[in-house]
Amino acid sequence: MPASGNYFHLHMISDSTGETLITVARAVAAQYSNVTPVEHVYPLVRSQKQLDRVLAEIEEAPGIVLFTLLEKDLVERLEAKCRDINIPSLSIIGPVMQLFRAYLGRETSQRVGAQHTLNAEYFKRIDALNYTMMHDDGQHVEGLEEADVVLVGVSRTSKTPTSIYLANRGVRTANVPLVPGIPIPHQLETLKKPLVVSLHATPERLVQIRQNRLLGLGAQSKDDSYVDRQSVADEVSFSRKLSAKYDWPSLDVSRRSIEETAAAIMKLFADRQRQSV
Repeated sequence: MPASGNYFHLHMISDSTGETLITVARAVAAQYSNVTPVEHVYPLVRSQKQLDRVLAEIEEAPGIVLFTLLEKDLVERLEAKCRDINIPSLSIIGPVMQLFRAYLGRETSQRVGAQHTLNAEYFKRIDALNYTMMHDDGQHVEGLEEADVVLVGVSRTSKTPTSIYLANRGVRTANVPLVPGIPIPHQLETLKKPLVVSLHATPERLVQIRQNRLLGLGAQSKDDSYVDRQSVADEVSFSRKLSAKYDWPSLDVSRRSIEETAAAIMKLFADRQRQSV
C-alpha cells in the first residue's frame, strides 16, 4: 500500500464484461471509508496477448488483483505473476464454482460470458427497456396497463433512473410525474395489473437536488417555486395525499441509492405476484 495510505490500486480482470467483478469489488471497497481504490478495469481478456498488457500495468502499479477468468492457462499465468511480485490475487467466482461442483457432482461448461447469452431472459430485458423508454415521464399513458410497475412522484424523486434500472432487470416500468394543479391521467386511476409505487423525498432533499441540477446545467429556473422550500413542501404533501387516496405503496428515497430503491420495489413486486397466485 502506498506511503500516503489514502489510496490503493485495484485491478479487476474479466473475460466477459466485468460487471460481476466490479459490483463485488465496489461493495467491499465501500466498507473502507478512509481509503480510495484506484480502479483498473480490464474486460474481455481472453488471450495471452491481452493478458500481457494487463500484467504490465499490474507490475507498474501493484495492488489488489481480482479476476473472473475461466481459461486455466490465463489464470495460472496471472496467479504466478502476482506471486512473483508479491501482491494478492483472488478469483471472485472460483470458490462459488467449487461449491457448485461439489454439490452437483459435475464440471462446468467453461463457457465465457455464459450469463450474457441471447436467451429469453435477455430479450425480456430488451423489451422492458424499450417499453420503459417509451413510457418515461408520463408519455403514452394509454399504455400504462401493459406495465409491470408504474412509478409516480414529484420532480427529482429518481423516477427515470429507477425505471431504467428496473427495466434492465426485465421489469416493464413506466413513470408519471405528479404536479400540483394538474390532474393525474385517468388511466392511472383505473390501473388493475401494474403495481403503482409512489416515490417521496423530504422537501430539504428535493430542494438540494433541484438546486444542484440547475447549477450543473448552468441554468436558472424561471419558476422560483421549483426550489422554494414551502412550494416544494406543498408538492410533497400533494403527492402523499394522492398516495393515501389511491392506496399506493410509498417509498422514501431521500437517502436511498437507485439500487436500494429498485430493490425495495422489486420486493413489493414479488410480494404482489405471490399474492396473485
